[in-house]
This record gives sequence, structure tokens and C-alpha cells, in this order.
Amino acid sequence: MKHITVAGCRLEYRDIPAAVAGRPDLLLLHEGLGCVAMWRHFPERLAAATGCRVIVWSRAGYGGSQPWPQPRQPDYMHREAQQALPELLAALGIERPVLVGHSDGGSIALIFAGTFPAAVRGIAVLAPHEFVEEVTLAGIRAARTAWQTTDLPKKLERYHHARTDQVFRDWNDTWLSPPFRDWNIEEYLPRIACPVLAIQGEDDEYATMRQIEVIAEQLPGARLLKLASCGHSPHRDQEAAVLAALADFVAGL
Repeated sequence: MKHITVAGCRLEYRDIPAAVAGRPDLLLLHEGLGCVAMWRHFPERLAAATGCRVIVWSRAGYGGSQPWPQPRQPDYMHREAQQALPELLAALGIERPVLVGHSDGGSIALIFAGTFPAAVRGIAVLAPHEFVEEVTLAGIRAARTAWQTTDLPKKLERYHHARTDQVFRDWNDTWLSPPFRDWNIEEYLPRIACPVLAIQGEDDEYATMRQIEVIAEQLPGARLLKLASCGHSPHRDQEAAVLAALADFVAGL
């Protein structure tokens, strides 16, 4: 595992070299409880499927990265997209990447692309959120119950170690807080100037298909992929289909 210091915060990342010259760099953005290790073997398989360099990192406070010095606020995804991500790209010397974001990471990718339209070559979002739905809140409440009654803490401890409780509560408490109920990033969608691929499972426990349908409504050229027998993690539930879609998307850029 490599580390880089961005804005005074030491972050962990992995860097898989490109197999084919001239392909764009792919930067993976993890979910609300994720980190580098939770992508498992997907980054290597994505690199093999696309021939691209693939960089995957843990945001501040996750995995082996240092914690963010300030308490979590409802605008944390805006902060990641508009402050942390540009600084990371500059530190790594990456220009106009393709962002591949899952869940929170997908929302961060959309905010980034809408804020800096010329700075990204394409974005692929897996189960992103643009607004809060009742099914989302129900899923997050169910996650809280699982946290209290199952071995979920022990499972997450393998990835986040001593900060596991904080990682979970930062995510869970923020999404269930009254100020977050009005969180919405739809205003960024019309500003996106790059190609977009949006993927969502039909059995997503945290969202309805409206989450990716609004992307297509605001961006008529966006490509949607709706996957059967698939929950909130398309890259795990339907890995082959996701890899094929991403390879095709990157080849067309």
C-alpha cells in the first residue's frame, strides 16, 4: 500500500499501472463505509478489462488513511468533491481522469464533474445518490439495527480497525440527521460536460431507480444500466456485467 499526504492528511492508495498506452486513468471512489481494501479484487479486474491505470484510495478517516480533523457535516460529500479530490489529483499528477464512484463515491464524482466540467474525461457511477429517499433512510435505519444486533462491527473492523465505530456512526448519524433530509445535488447534473455511465441494481436496498433516471433526464446523452438480481453494490453482485459496461464505456471515450 502506498501513502500520500494531501492537505496535511496522510492517505492510503493503490496504483495499478496501465497495460495499454494512451488509455485514461481511472480513479475509484468508495462508498460511505468503504476503503481501498473493500474494493477487494475489483480494481485489478477493472485494470485488466480496460487496459487503464487504476488508482484506488481511502478518503480521510477510512481504512488506513488519517482521520479528517473536523467533525462530519451534512456537506461532507461536497467537501470531498470540491476540496479533497482536486488536491489529491494534483498531488498524484493526474489530469482529466475517468471517475468510477460507488454510492457516496458516485455522488462525489457527480459533484466534482458538475463543479469542474473540464477536469474530468468521463464518470461512471454505481448506485449514486442525488437526493434522499424514504427507502434510503429505511435502509440506513436497518443498517443501524444490524450494527447493534449482528457481527457487522466485527466485519468492518477488518477494514477500519480502531476507527470502525466512528466510521459507521459518522455515516449513519449524518444520513439520519434532520439537516440531511434536504440534501440534494441535482443542481450539478446539467453542468456536467463529459460522458456519463450510471449503473444501479433493481434490488438496491438504499434507493429506487429514480436516482439514475434523473441523471438521464438532466443529461440526455447519459447511458443507464439497470441490473436484475443486484443490490446496492453492482460491482460485487453483477461484477461481469459491470466490468463489461465499464470497458465499453472507456473504449468509447
